Amino acid sequence: MSMKEVDGYIEKQVAYLSGGRGEDSSVIVTLPEYSAFSDIPEESLAKVLTYLTLIPRQPGVKFIIILDRRLDTWTSIKTALARIAASFPGNLHLVLVLRPTSFFQRTVTDLGFRFSQEDFMLKMPVVMLSSVTDLLRYVDENQLTSEFGGTLDYCHSDWIVLRTAIESYAVTVKDIAQMLQAFGTELAETKLPDEGTAIVRLLSTHTDKYRTLKVYLSKEGRHLLASLEASGREEDSLWDVRLDWETVQRLLAQLRGMESAFDGFFEKHHVKLQQYLQLLRYEHRFQEMELSLERLASQEREVSLSGETLTQTEQTLRELDSLEAHAQEEIGRAQIIILHGHQLAASHHYAMALIMQRCNELRHRCDTLSNALRVKRTHLSQAHRLLLRLCQAQSWCDDGAYLLAQQLVGKFQSKEGAQAALKDIDRFLEGTPSLLSSGHDLLAMEFESVLTPEIQVQHQAMVQEMIHNRQVCLRKLADKHVRPIQLVAPRAESPPRSKSPLFSPKHGKRRQWSIHTHTHNHTHIQSHLMIQYISPLALCLHSHVMRELIETERVYVEELLSVLLGYRGEMENPALAGLLPPILRSKRNVLFGNMPEIYNFHSRVFLHDLEGCLETPEGVGACFLERKENFQVYECYCQNKPRSESLWRQFSHCAFFQECQKKLEHKLGLDSYLLKPVQRLTKYQLLLKELLKYSAGGCEGTSELQAALAAMLHLLKSVNDSMHQIAITGYQGELCDLGRVLMQGSFSVWISHKKGPTRMKELTRFKPTQRHLFLYERALLFCKRREEHGEGADKTPSYSFKHCLKMSAVGITENVKGDVKKFEIWYSGREEVYVVQAPTVEVKTAWLGELRRILTNQQKLLKGLDVTHITQQRTGFNSDQINSPSLHLT
Repeated sequence: MSMKEVDGYIEKQVAYLSGGRGEDSSVIVTLPEYSAFSDIPEESLAKVLTYLTLIPRQPGVKFIIILDRRLDTWTSIKTALARIAASFPGNLHLVLVLRPTSFFQRTVTDLGFRFSQEDFMLKMPVVMLSSVTDLLRYVDENQLTSEFGGTLDYCHSDWIVLRTAIESYAVTVKDIAQMLQAFGTELAETKLPDEGTAIVRLLSTHTDKYRTLKVYLSKEGRHLLASLEASGREEDSLWDVRLDWETVQRLLAQLRGMESAFDGFFEKHHVKLQQYLQLLRYEHRFQEMELSLERLASQEREVSLSGETLTQTEQTLRELDSLEAHAQEEIGRAQIIILHGHQLAASHHYAMALIMQRCNELRHRCDTLSNALRVKRTHLSQAHRLLLRLCQAQSWCDDGAYLLAQQLVGKFQSKEGAQAALKDIDRFLEGTPSLLSSGHDLLAMEFESVLTPEIQVQHQAMVQEMIHNRQVCLRKLADKHVRPIQLVAPRAESPPRSKSPLFSPKHGKRRQWSIHTHTHNHTHIQSHLMIQYISPLALCLHSHVMRELIETERVYVEELLSVLLGYRGEMENPALAGLLPPILRSKRNVLFGNMPEIYNFHSRVFLHDLEGCLETPEGVGACFLERKENFQVYECYCQNKPRSESLWRQFSHCAFFQECQKKLEHKLGLDSYLLKPVQRLTKYQLLLKELLKYSAGGCEGTSELQAALAAMLHLLKSVNDSMHQIAITGYQGELCDLGRVLMQGSFSVWISHKKGPTRMKELTRFKPTQRHLFLYERALLFCKRREEHGEGADKTPSYSFKHCLKMSAVGITENVKGDVKKFEIWYSGREEVYVVQAPTVEVKTAWLGELRRILTNQQKLLKGLDVTHITQQRTGFNSDQINSPSLHLT
């Protein structure tokens, strides 16, 4: 409430605070003689009293009212007391009334107060005083103004001026707070432009406004302090003035707090704008450098790897020299930009993650460009060396042909002429280039990466053969002389080789089968006798394996529970929150995968099933088969394992894990326990093999055991295939649309195209490409295996997608001449032929069986089609190949 809201009654001195204090530091409110007191409206009087009681801000302050009515009547006093009792809002400690001084009014007042005293005392303590002297018994002389015989100096007009200044400053502080808030809102809501010059202008504008506000704040504060200090009221001055001084100090402290908070906010805003300007400029430099490196990479790709002639290769090398010089300059500039980015990140830039990403992108582009240039230079340099040697060999062959042409045949008829010609040839052969003397195999080994079908030495080989033939003829002529007769013992004729049907190719298989059948029958009889002899021992071993299966299952469940409670559960423990990095708390599903799902399956279902088989071990196979679908949870866990291992490597030294391991008293770290599900999955098939080993051939449950073992082995293969599948990169589409992955493996592949500018079929004579094949139900994917090397690199390989063949257009040729491990996969009626070499014959057989099964199933699906339509589709059918849209077998 301000003085303006009390309708001018403070200026009329209806009531005032003189600054005096009574007992218990009660504040004295003086109501002097005022003839029109009864005419003051109740609302206005309440505002006056409320305004005065709000000035002291001490909690629990008490008030004493001095009601001066020495020139008034009892009626006026009674009315004033009633209005004070009704309107005074504060803690009224005492009301001191100076009664009228005239004899008549004093007598009336005494009588009236005596009869009404109880009514007033119930509402407020009232003391009726006869004179000013009586007032000194309640209030000290130095706390009373001169009109009451005291020594307290009080000027009502000065007090009004001071209060007006304080209230005006309070309003100013409020206005300044609103100005600061409005300016802060403007700063926060300002949309940052995308141009550097606009950012600079915005910085300048905001800084000017900030400085203007700072000057205004300082000016207002200094002005009020100067006015207050000029009044001359120090610490020993009046209480209300001191109180006003404290009010001003409080307002100034409030203003300083706002100013300090705004300074901090503006400083952060200013830093943010500067960092935004830095980021804008850095992004501009990054984009320019990215375009420059992209242009260089495009120029590098345009540099040909193969030169048909030595001159072309030398020209290409000169172009590569110029390109490398330009690339080194740009890479140097990129290194400066990367260094600047690291400096910005070190200064705690708000966009540190983006800047580091840009630095990594630039570094990757620079490394890629440098590696590409280095590989291209190595390849071109090797091609240049090969072409140089070829030129030398060509020159030597030309000289050799000339030498042979110069040797006259007539001179060879004598021994001396032949010997002379031989010497000429021998001298010429001493200078044979290394390219011809090393042999074709060594040539292919040395220049393996650049040797192409176009680079051949057929002409050189022809000249060498001509020289060799000439040497043979000349030696025969030079060695003509009479030979001595030698006695040679006659050699017995070799008897004709037996052609018994036993060894003929037609009967070999039959003979072998007969021997095998006889041996098999003999072995079967021996095995039957041995089973009868060792059956008690086998039963004992079988029981031992069953107990091991169940006991290890219990231990496995307990270990899973300890990991889930002791590690995963402790991530929610507030006591360990300080040891756990925040990013790790949000990635616990990555670290532990679906281990809770695995634990629920084993603890609630599978362990109980196995324990039920302890008395009936013949049911263990059926137990595995019934829960075959539940074991698919391991596929999800194993697919997540590479991500889990990468996260563990990043945080393995975290104090949280060490504390949890200490609590659990584990000798091994968490990574060993995260490997338990994978180890357990491989353990099942070993235990099933042991159970099968000690089970009698015809006993109950053996077939189920065999089926369970096959199911677990198939699960292991599916898990392994799916883990490889998730590493495929670059495939444009959804792998799930290709169906289930059936097989995967690495092969050597030769590619031949029926059409196209490149004679790809000739490449089968040289080095094949290494490809990792993924066989799906609907397609066959060709990928390139990639592995990272070096410290900190992910050891898990990745597979870059190269080619996809739809199984509906695929055909196979099972045997390829020259290698039992090779087979053909051809596509679209042999438009493309892929010669595939398996690592072993067994792998080839497995793949052919799966391919044959897919193609056969496709043929079965077509059997429901119209027969005439199928016949038209099979035009060109022969006995060697089935060339249909669904089945292609050779």
